[in-house]
Amino acid sequence: MQALEKQLISQFQKLSDISLTPYQAIANELSVTESDIINALQQLTDNNILSRFGPVFNHCAAGASTLAALAVSTDELDTVAKKVNQYPEVNHNYAREHYYNLWFVLTAHDQDHLTQVINKITKDIGLSPLILPMEEAFYIDLAFPINWDS
Repeated sequence: MQALEKQLISQFQKLSDISLTPYQAIANELSVTESDIINALQQLTDNNILSRFGPVFNHCAAGASTLAALAVSTDELDTVAKKVNQYPEVNHNYAREHYYNLWFVLTAHDQDHLTQVINKITKDIGLSPLILPMEEAFYIDLAFPINWDS
């Protein structure tokens, strides 16, 4: 991994300022060009090191969302995960060792649309998801120091 990529990960897990030109602001802080920043972020994304770079918004203030889980046979897990991922309302999914072994988060502009997507997924894959809407948010600091030498 390049030094600039390490700097991006280490220093910009959280942004303190909102800017109309965030990549330029980061470039100024690191004394590189905006293109250097965009290229480094693209490289991190292409190499599956970075899954996202951007703000996280309060989904309850801007729409509706839920955590959902499916009980999928092990031999169909990848196929079902790919089908679930085709819906733009699914922002991530992951496997777990549990009866409900495929978990995903759905986000939509309102509850009606969210319900429609859940119904489409249910019809598409032939399984009924366990729906687990958030009751209360507990905010944590998701940033952490990285020891690049280990």
